[in-house]
Amino acid sequence: MKIISRIFKLVKSYSLRVLLSIFFALLGTVFSLGSFIMITPFLQILFKIQPVVNEAVVTDVSNFESIKHNFNYFLSQLMVSSGEKQALLAVSLILVVMVLFKTFFLYSSRLAMIPIRTGVVKDLRNTLNTKILNLQISYFTEERKGDIISRMTSDVQEVETTVVSSLFGAIKAPITIIIYLISLFAISFKLTLIVLVLLPVTGLIIGKIGKSLRKKSAKSQQKLGLLLSYIEESLFGLRIIKAFNSEDKIDNRFQDENNSYTRLMNRIWRKKDLAGPLSEFLSTSVIVILLWYGGNMVLGDSSLLNPADFILYLVIFSQIIPPAKELSTVNYNVQKGMASMDRIDHILNADISIKEKQNAKSITEFTNSIEYKNLSFKYIEDYVLKNINLKIEKGNTVALVGQSGSGKSTLVDLLPRFYDVIEGEIHIDGNSVQDLKIKELRNLMGIVSQESILFNDTIYDNIAFGMESATEEQIIEAAKVANAHEFILQTENGYQTNIGDRGSKLSGGQRQRISIARAVLKNPPILILDEATSALDTESEKLVQDALFKLMKNRTSIVIAHRLSTVRDANEICVLHEGEIVERGKHNDLIKKQGVYKKLHDLQIFA
Repeated sequence: MKIISRIFKLVKSYSLRVLLSIFFALLGTVFSLGSFIMITPFLQILFKIQPVVNEAVVTDVSNFESIKHNFNYFLSQLMVSSGEKQALLAVSLILVVMVLFKTFFLYSSRLAMIPIRTGVVKDLRNTLNTKILNLQISYFTEERKGDIISRMTSDVQEVETTVVSSLFGAIKAPITIIIYLISLFAISFKLTLIVLVLLPVTGLIIGKIGKSLRKKSAKSQQKLGLLLSYIEESLFGLRIIKAFNSEDKIDNRFQDENNSYTRLMNRIWRKKDLAGPLSEFLSTSVIVILLWYGGNMVLGDSSLLNPADFILYLVIFSQIIPPAKELSTVNYNVQKGMASMDRIDHILNADISIKEKQNAKSITEFTNSIEYKNLSFKYIEDYVLKNINLKIEKGNTVALVGQSGSGKSTLVDLLPRFYDVIEGEIHIDGNSVQDLKIKELRNLMGIVSQESILFNDTIYDNIAFGMESATEEQIIEAAKVANAHEFILQTENGYQTNIGDRGSKLSGGQRQRISIARAVLKNPPILILDEATSALDTESEKLVQDALFKLMKNRTSIVIAHRLSTVRDANEICVLHEGEIVERGKHNDLIKKQGVYKKLHDLQIFA
C-alpha cells in the first residue's frame, strides 16, 4: 500500500488523464474479450456443429448465457436465410470490427498516458531543482556533489524508465485480468476456482524476488552516485592530478568502483531477467493443470463442459497470462524504481533549517548599524565562534583578520543567513536577522568572495545576474567602476563574449573584476569582501584593489583579509583567534599593542 500511495502522489496532478486511460483500457479489454468470444461460433460454423436456435430470450448483460443464446439465434437465422458461408463472413467481419475497436481504445489509453510519463519526470526535476536552491548551504557540505547530480539525473531517469513507464501496464493488466476472470467464471465456475488458487501462488514467488531487487537497486544507485562524484572531482582537479603524476591512482580508484558497480548490475539484471522465464514456466504449469482438469470435465460422463466452451476458456485464459506476466514485470520495475525514489526523497524530505517566519518584517534599507550580540556558533560539535560582540556603524569599514580556521568566513556567512546562529543574535537596525524577510535581507548585501562564482554565459549576463532589469548603460558603468570595461572591449564579442565554464576563458583578475562589477550594479548598502584579492598577482591585485576602493565608498563594508596591507585604513580591525575576537582597533593602535596583530604584521613584512 505504501508503494501505491507513493505512485499516486507522483501522478496526483494527472488524475484526470489516469481516469481517461483506465476508461479507454476498460473499453479496449471489453472489445478484446468480445473478439475472443467470436472464436466459438466461428469454429462451430466452420466444423458445422452450430446448433440451431429458433427463439430469442431477453438479453441480460450480467448473464453470459443469455448473450450467448441470442447471438446464436442471430447466427441461426442468418444461416437459414443466407447459408453457412454468409454466416461465417458475418462472424469474420464482426471479429475484425471488434479487433479494430480494441486496438483503437488501447492505443487511446496509451496516448492518455504519454503526458503523464513526461510530466511526472518534468515535475520531479523541477521539484528537486527548487528544493536544492532552497536548501541551506550546510546540507551540501555533508553530501557529495556527484551523488546529488546522480539523484537529479540518473535516479529521476530510473523512475521514468521503471515506475512511470510501467503505469500503463499497472492500469491495463489488472483491468484485463479482472474482466477475463469474470468471463471465465461465466464459462466454468469450478475451473476458475483452480485458477484463483494457482495465480496468487505464482505471484508470491515472483514478488519475493522483486523485493530483494529493490535493495540491490538502491545500492547500485549509491555506487553510481559515487562514480559521478569521482568524475566531477577528476574534471575539477585535472591540473593537480597531472601535476602530481596521479593519473594511475585516480584511474585505479575509478576502475575499482566501476568494476564493483558492474558486478552489482550483473546481479540485478540476472534477477530482473528471471521475471519473464519464471512467470512463463509457472503460467505453463497452470495451463497444464487446467488442460488436465478441464479435459476430464469435457471427457467425463457428466460432460460438465462442452468442447467449444473449453477451447474458448483456454483461449481467454491464455490472454490472462500476458497481463499476469506484465504485472510481474511491473512489480520488478517498480521495486527497482522505488530504490531510486528513496534516494530522490532523501533530498525532497531534507529539512530546510533556514526558514522565514510567518510574520517576518520587511526591510528595504539600511540606516543605522549591524550588531553581533553574544554570538556563538558551531557546525557539529566544537564551537568555531565564541561570545562574539561586534557593532558596525553605517558607513564604516570593519576588517576581520586572523589565521585560517579562526572563524572569519563563518562570521560573515551568518549575516545573510547562509547559516543560522545557535547562541546570541545578529541585529540590523535593531531587528534580529531571523525576524526579517530573507530575500529583502540579502538584497541589502553584495558579496565578493575569493573564488569568483561565474556562470557559463556572456559577460553581460554575468554582470547583470540577479538584476535583470538593468540597462546596458548601467552595466557598462558598473564595469568601468570595476576596472573591467577595457579588457571586456578587447574580448572577441565584447560584453556578449561567453566566458566558459566558471569563467575559464578569463584570467583570475578578470574574473574577480566581473564579480566586482556585479556587486557594483547591485549597489548594496552593505558590502562583504571575503579574501577578494588574495589569489591574484600583483598587477591584477592593484586593479582589483582600486575597483574595491571605488566600490566601498559610502558603503558599510566587512572585509576579510590575510594581506594586512589591504585593511590599514579600516575604521576597525578585529583580530580573531580560535573563534574569539582577541584584539580590536585601528592599524597603528594594534601595532603599538605588540599583540597577535603585530605578530601577523611582522610575519608578512618578513616574508
